Amino acid sequence: MKILVVGGAGYIGSHMAKMLSLKGHDVVIFDNLSTGFEKACQYGQFILGDLNNISLLESIFDEHRFDAVMHFAGSSLVGESMVDPSRFYQNNVGNTLNLLDAMLQHQVKHFIFSSTAAIFGNPEYTPIDESHPKQPINPYGKSKLMVEQVLEDYANAYGLSSVSLRYFNACGADPNGEIGECHEPETHLIPIVLQVASGRRDHITIYGNDYTTDDGTCIRDYIHVEDLCTAHDLALQYSLKQTKPQALEFNLGIGNGFSVKQVINTAKNVTGVDSLKVIEGKRREGDPEVLVADASLALSTLGWKPAYTDLSTMIQHAWSWELKLSKKL
Repeated sequence: MKILVVGGAGYIGSHMAKMLSLKGHDVVIFDNLSTGFEKACQYGQFILGDLNNISLLESIFDEHRFDAVMHFAGSSLVGESMVDPSRFYQNNVGNTLNLLDAMLQHQVKHFIFSSTAAIFGNPEYTPIDESHPKQPINPYGKSKLMVEQVLEDYANAYGLSSVSLRYFNACGADPNGEIGECHEPETHLIPIVLQVASGRRDHITIYGNDYTTDDGTCIRDYIHVEDLCTAHDLALQYSLKQTKPQALEFNLGIGNGFSVKQVINTAKNVTGVDSLKVIEGKRREGDPEVLVADASLALSTLGWKPAYTDLSTMIQHAWSWELKLSKKL
């Protein structure tokens, strides 16, 4: 198949492009490089562009006969969404509408969407299944939920089949070390801890140590980027087999959570660096105490099962990538 990977220069998108290419698909990567890196586009044809450029989108769809689109692009920093919601709604909702409408004009009817656990807001119970109330508490989560609602309407009105995959905490890196996580600025816990271990960062800040968890810090469900990509591949295969257009949603996590202090201690064991400087800060507004996924629907429907459930393995892959990055700087 020929597959358009939007946001394929980013963290998850670049891993997806690699997996699709190795499976024999013809991959085209579309990215504006606002947060991604062209050097991460090692698999597939790269096209520089923005989803707000409708004429460019039309020319790309005119040139290529895509079988499906995977959409990873968008603004994702929760804090930024609170101070600049306009950009998030334009990028995550408006630009996605541009993409969907270009697909419909060119009879491309299969769409895999990168969604988020942020659509649920503060959890009323854990683990979080698909029927959990959806009450996002920031513009980022609201924008992703809006797209999911759009996809339901597009399935009913236009026959567009879609699968929205709600990530919990993506982590890890390509096990072969070719690509990995690289954000500027970095906001994710595991790479921050590893940057301290490699000497690229001075300290780790723990935001809140007075939660009612065993060690007082927040608990999150970490899912390896390779497992996320496998879920996308299975979601596309499942969508292609359906005879009736549907807008489906699945939660993705390993069903087990790790606290901030557990992550830090595991990173110490993996890296062999025991003297990581840790600063204890105040809670951040809107940080839920526990976020753990119930991914049983993805297992029963898609046949998806995470291959990497050991935190040490996830961190080891990320550490190998961090060592590679630190040597280049």
